[in-house]
Amino acid sequence: MYKKILVPLDGSELAECVLPHVEELAGSGVVKEIVLLRICDSPSIVADYPEGKGKTWEKHVERLTSNAEQQCSLYINDVEQNLKAKGFKVKAESRLGKPADEIVNYANKNKIDLIVMASHGRSGISRWAYGSVAEKVLRSSCVPVLLVKVPGCVTGF
Repeated sequence: MYKKILVPLDGSELAECVLPHVEELAGSGVVKEIVLLRICDSPSIVADYPEGKGKTWEKHVERLTSNAEQQCSLYINDVEQNLKAKGFKVKAESRLGKPADEIVNYANKNKIDLIVMASHGRSGISRWAYGSVAEKVLRSSCVPVLLVKVPGCVTGF
């Protein structure tokens, strides 16, 4: 039923609490591929780039964006290697942009059968100001979402 699962990770230990669940699902033999996805913020680029620097504005933006993409992929590639060492078929992807939007778009465009993510990531208290990525994905995705409660979760109403 769930042959291709998407696992969004933000680099936090809280987000990684989904990995044992993913390994259990994939270990059943039903899941054929695990796709790890990390979304990082696009770099802030100051608009006052001096013209005498020898590069065009476009080259400057391209260099900063490329550096941000490389930094974003470092963590997710490590997680990919760890899962591959355990015998799983894994692919790692990284993107720049708004996390919830990018997760939903990726799932829709890549025939994902299930999104597995933690109920909380590294956003902590800022979550109240900006909203939960998990909540936004749950509300806007047509793909089923498995939310894993983070360790230490306390029930409350």
